[in-house]
Amino acid sequence: MRVEGIVKSYGHVQAVRGVTCEVGRGEVVALLGPNGAGKSTTLDMLLGLVHPDAGSVRLFGQRPADAIRSGQVGAMLQSGGLMPEVRVRDLLRLAHRLARHPLPVEEVVRQADIADIARHRVDKLSGGQRQRMRLALAIVEDPELVVLDEPTAGMDVAARHRFWETMRAQAHRGRTLLFATHYMEEADGAADRVLVLHEGRLLADSTPAQLKSRTGRRRLTFSTTHPGELSRLPGVVEVQQHAGTAALVSDDSDATVHALVVGGWEPRDLEVTGLGLEQAYLSITATPGGEH
Repeated sequence: MRVEGIVKSYGHVQAVRGVTCEVGRGEVVALLGPNGAGKSTTLDMLLGLVHPDAGSVRLFGQRPADAIRSGQVGAMLQSGGLMPEVRVRDLLRLAHRLARHPLPVEEVVRQADIADIARHRVDKLSGGQRQRMRLALAIVEDPELVVLDEPTAGMDVAARHRFWETMRAQAHRGRTLLFATHYMEEADGAADRVLVLHEGRLLADSTPAQLKSRTGRRRLTFSTTHPGELSRLPGVVEVQQHAGTAALVSDDSDATVHALVVGGWEPRDLEVTGLGLEQAYLSITATPGGEH
């Protein structure tokens, strides 16, 4: 999959501004950004639902419509309803009959983890169950690439956990997964690569670990009985203290630790860890022009 310099505007609003990226076979890639960042518009252009004003999209070397028609691409979108008053298995059988090269129905049921809801009516499903049903429809033709737009929006914690267990199994089968999300922990835990979109621009394309390391900052937590102005220590940019426990954010953790020890704070149970993806995202989007 490759997009080259795609641009899309709606009136005076430029939703996507010259995005270029490539996704290889078997990768799990997160398109990360808040609502309004251009994620859904980018995916719509990728799937041929919207034509770019400029730039090009190729899926497996073909136009999106041709790749989708051949069954190489499956999609799970936010928009679009499911047929009401129909049982899950019956809807799946209908999709199976319409597909050119479908997987066996029972294999789709197993891969999408919907055996427990197969006899339920579609209009009686919970939000998480509906998303698993949409995933089943997306993989009926055994596609090489599955595109998902905010797949866990509205799910509770348990449903999201179960959904991502299913998606990890899809990745293990060799499918390429591209998913849009504004949940930092999903991108961090599920993706091989993260594409950071902000105001329609691609600001970063990297692994979660590389993105987190870009801030150069570390979090230091420890216990101490000595009060003091921790904010004056070298490298410290943020301080939180409560009930004898301190948490510092430092852009020079070595200097901060040295000053703690020689300055008499006597830190106990000291831990130094990297910052999370959320802090990395905020750092990248706060930088004019972003990072690549």
